[in-house]
Amino acid sequence: MAAQIKTPIAPTLVTKKKPSTKPRLISSKLAYKGKVFSVFTDKVEEPGGGINVRDVIRHNGSVVILAVDESKNPTDPDIIFERQYRHAAGQFLIELPAGRVEPKEAILAAAKRELIEETGYRAKRWTLLTKYFASPGFLGEWMQIYLARDIREGASTPEPDENIEVFRLPLSQALALVAANQIHDGKTLIGLMLYDAARRAGRL
Repeated sequence: MAAQIKTPIAPTLVTKKKPSTKPRLISSKLAYKGKVFSVFTDKVEEPGGGINVRDVIRHNGSVVILAVDESKNPTDPDIIFERQYRHAAGQFLIELPAGRVEPKEAILAAAKRELIEETGYRAKRWTLLTKYFASPGFLGEWMQIYLARDIREGASTPEPDENIEVFRLPLSQALALVAANQIHDGKTLIGLMLYDAARRAGRL
């Protein structure tokens, strides 16, 4: 008796729904509104199709200014710094001048305003170094860092709650503080590293 040959059964094709490639906001509820930022609880469908609830701090965005004086020593220029107490960090921090962008305010105009208000310095030449997100897991704030050159001194007009010590350091000393783990402010670390790298590469 001849052996029976079984015909293989073709596999059943299961068509899977393609995951969404674009995020979709399902709902958003204001949880807190403050002077500087607001907190929203968002229900969102994220890329990949997952639906999650995210608490998000919404902020208008900030400018950071790396103001440089190359007039005395172009090979090791002075940089304008601030030292102020930060309650959230629980300590005094060395920082570059910075501040938030007001609603409908042009970003470069905000940088010029903040430099004058906090330090009194004005600059003739402005160059955008970078734009980044400080902590995108929950914070919507972006920061845009500008290089300000050809600076001149003037009178500062800080906000009533700002107690700022303004001082200058040569770039080499500032980088030494970074290496010694004495500068802990993120925007300042990013600004200094980008500026130093650009100088070394001959882009500035």
